[in-house]
Amino acid sequence: MESKSIESASRFDSLKWLAVFVLVAVGVVGNQVYSAESVLYRVLALVALALVAGFVALATDRGRRFAVLLKEARVEIRKVVWPTRPELVQTTIIVVVFVLVVALLLWGMDSLISWLVAGFIG
Repeated sequence: MESKSIESASRFDSLKWLAVFVLVAVGVVGNQVYSAESVLYRVLALVALALVAGFVALATDRGRRFAVLLKEARVEIRKVVWPTRPELVQTTIIVVVFVLVVALLLWGMDSLISWLVAGFIG
């Protein structure tokens, strides 16, 4: 009995994803067909279609799992300890200095190799 409910849910999920695809296609084609209309109207129509497509997508199994993932990611982001301004400035200076040193080393090696090759070739 459980397999029937899973099978029917997946069948309906396929129909829901088809509806999402159709809504996106209608938005793309409609934007082309009504390209002479005001941008405001086209944007409002695209936003409305996107909201409807989003709600339909969230009604699927994958959509619900994606919503749970977003909620969990939001919880994890709240746990992040952001650096203070002095830490950020210090780290940025260290990175910039390191990049400059590596760039100078690479420039020096490139110049040396090109000088050696030019001397060898003549």
